[in-house]
Amino acid sequence: MKFYLEKFSPFLKGFFKDNYSVEIDNFDFVSTRDGFEGDITLLVFPLKNKVNNDLESLSNELGSFLVNKVDFVYGFNIVKGFLNLKIMDTFYVNFLRWVDKNPYYGHKSIDNEKGVTLVEFSSPNTNKPLHLGHIRNNLLGDSISRILKANGYKTIKTQIINDRGIHICKSMISWLKFAKDLTPKTVNVKPDKFVGNFYVLFEKEYQKQIRRLIDEGYKKEDAERKAPIFLEATEMLQKWESGDKKTIKLWKKMNSWVYEGFDKTYKSLGIEFDKNYYESNTYLKGKKIIEKGISQGMFYKKRDHSVCVDLTENGLDEKVLIRSDGTSVYITQDIGTAMQRFEDFPEIKGMIYTVGNEQEYHFKTLFLILKKLGIKWTNMLHHLSYGMVNLPDGKMKSREGNVVDADDLMTKMKTTAKEISSKLGKLEGYSNSEKSDLYQKIGLGALKYYILKVDPKKTILFDPEKSIDFNGNTGPFIQYTYARIQSILKSNVCHSNPKLPEKLHPKEISIIKQLILYPEIIEHSLNSLSPAIISNYIYELVKRFNSFYQNVSILGAENVTIKNFRLMLLKNVAKNLNNSCGLLGINLPDRM
Repeated sequence: MKFYLEKFSPFLKGFFKDNYSVEIDNFDFVSTRDGFEGDITLLVFPLKNKVNNDLESLSNELGSFLVNKVDFVYGFNIVKGFLNLKIMDTFYVNFLRWVDKNPYYGHKSIDNEKGVTLVEFSSPNTNKPLHLGHIRNNLLGDSISRILKANGYKTIKTQIINDRGIHICKSMISWLKFAKDLTPKTVNVKPDKFVGNFYVLFEKEYQKQIRRLIDEGYKKEDAERKAPIFLEATEMLQKWESGDKKTIKLWKKMNSWVYEGFDKTYKSLGIEFDKNYYESNTYLKGKKIIEKGISQGMFYKKRDHSVCVDLTENGLDEKVLIRSDGTSVYITQDIGTAMQRFEDFPEIKGMIYTVGNEQEYHFKTLFLILKKLGIKWTNMLHHLSYGMVNLPDGKMKSREGNVVDADDLMTKMKTTAKEISSKLGKLEGYSNSEKSDLYQKIGLGALKYYILKVDPKKTILFDPEKSIDFNGNTGPFIQYTYARIQSILKSNVCHSNPKLPEKLHPKEISIIKQLILYPEIIEHSLNSLSPAIISNYIYELVKRFNSFYQNVSILGAENVTIKNFRLMLLKNVAKNLNNSCGLLGINLPDRM
């Protein structure tokens, strides 16, 4: 209701100053409830407490004042402290005229005073390909970056690539044991999937060895620690951290395969990064910071030579920072990465970590440790915690190969888009390349909208079959609405400054009211870090437009003035759909 507040606030401030000698700066507006007369409602309850008057009398005074003083208010009614104001149609006509001249209405220009906000997302491990969980992460991070920019913030999109650690060594050991010098090219497998297959093979062999040791009389915990293949992976990690040349060579080769695969997946998903960080670089910086913390008494060494920090007084636990064998853990590199980023970009005024809610404790620990280190910018750090993506039969587990592969899913979405488009039979005149591009837009639009329309805090139960339903609250439904508008505009001249009617159809006003909300929707989505707010806005706009389209004649309007106005309305609905869908990373086709 920010737009209405800006229009009414000067009048309301003057009313209270002149009549009650009080300064009031905040006024609350809401949409008038269905079933009541009016367009916008002023809440009088909060105002009554600041003046010496009863609710009914104050409401009447305010209503009469606004009708007399504001040229676009022509009436009012009162319902128990709710002042429902009736707005003239010319108010909405003039608003649309103004919006028509602003191609990015609701989007703010970059404000350098706001500094830089760094958004971390994706952050994959180099032992497996990207899967459905990564898709939600990437889409959230990318969309939040776009929403930040629309709110006037300069953003840097980044990822920390987890390219070292025991999990990476597991794939390496598995390849040495089972690959027999096979490469992605020799078996014609996408490189990241090739490496991921060996991670799964490691786990299968590991479980076999654990069962064998248990059968020999070992306890499960001891069997897990003493399984030969696990000991080999642990030894390899120690060799890697000590700089063993043979180990480093293998590590570089297998990581290069994975990066090649990642690049293809990111390109298909429409994801780009401004800067990459690598754990293999930042963990060393983290180690140095921890060593400094030991000398300052913040951290301590235990008898087994591990390094820890005691966070019990802060309601957390003792946290291991360096293992007893001298190798680092995730939080080691996270400390180093955070420090490195603020050195690289001193103008940073915010850093958002897009990471699943399973890591909430980890980030509480990280932020607290940085605060203990005396870091002044810890209040700029934020964890965008989101729910997991589960399958109908439970959680996805990469080590067991129980995942929905990102590439396979995108291919399936595109194939389904092709099948449905072919059935509709509206592709006459399309070349093969145009058809392929359309299928890609529809498939990705369906996937992105399906993921982003859910509030980040909520878990998604992903059913691959239901996800490609192209009816109802879906990406393709929105894309089709946009294409329908474009088909009308393409064959009809839309005047840039048409003569405007004084009287509007209620469904036209309903659409314009939704357009008015757009700037505060963008702000709200940023404050909540939720692209779902944008998605819900888009769906409501599309519903209102389709109701208008089905009930009001556009090209057969009663006169040229009304026809031209409705074409201008269509033009601005399309513009708003394009801009708002752009915040979700969704491309809209001109025809479908």
